[in-house]
Amino acid sequence: MMTASMTGTAMTATAMTATTMTATTMTATITGPAQPARTAQDVAQWVPVCRADDLVPEQGVAALLPDLTQVAVVRTFTGELYAVSNIDPFTGAGVLARGIVGDRGGVPVLVSPLHKQAFDLSTGVCLDDQNVVLDTYPVRVVDGMVQVGLA
Repeated sequence: MMTASMTGTAMTATAMTATTMTATTMTATITGPAQPARTAQDVAQWVPVCRADDLVPEQGVAALLPDLTQVAVVRTFTGELYAVSNIDPFTGAGVLARGIVGDRGGVPVLVSPLHKQAFDLSTGVCLDDQNVVLDTYPVRVVDGMVQVGLA
């Protein structure tokens, strides 16, 4: 059983499993206007996540960074690489790597597989609700390995 409530800027979902009857609560914060995207100059550590050849155009992969952050790394049709939070801010589920990669009016986007909100891959801004923003991460390829930057 799953219940959800929204107050102010926080959305809370509570899930109960039938077998254990324990409740788990998760909270996702809906942020305000877009924050500046992280850049390579902000990086304290580069984390290898996969081989560049393993990324299929218009698909994503999920990666768990050393600080336990989940990121979705995607390759666009044109070959550009992006990394954003893998957590869908509307549901709290770690599913964005399984979303649809494409573009909307020339803007590269990742569309949530759950409720189909589109996120600008460059800025993390939700194109359907500009008050919701995903964290973005710098990406580079070194010796064939995709690396994601941590601040």
